[in-house]
Amino acid sequence: MVKIVHAQTVLTEDELMALKKKCNESSTKEALSMAVQHYLECEYTDLDDKMWTKKLEKVVQKKKQKKI
Repeated sequence: MVKIVHAQTVLTEDELMALKKKCNESSTKEALSMAVQHYLECEYTDLDDKMWTKKLEKVVQKKKQKKI
């Protein structure tokens, strides 16, 4: 069974509007939920040095593929 908790944060109105637009959501709750889920799943949000290494490796691979 999953335990659900209520969490809060403070954002500027501009930040919230930009997040809703980027997530294509009109609901604050849904936009924040999408943003958190993406952050947790995205390999580029790891806060260690490997994050940048992975990103650079993918960029180099894409450039190599374009040349072929």
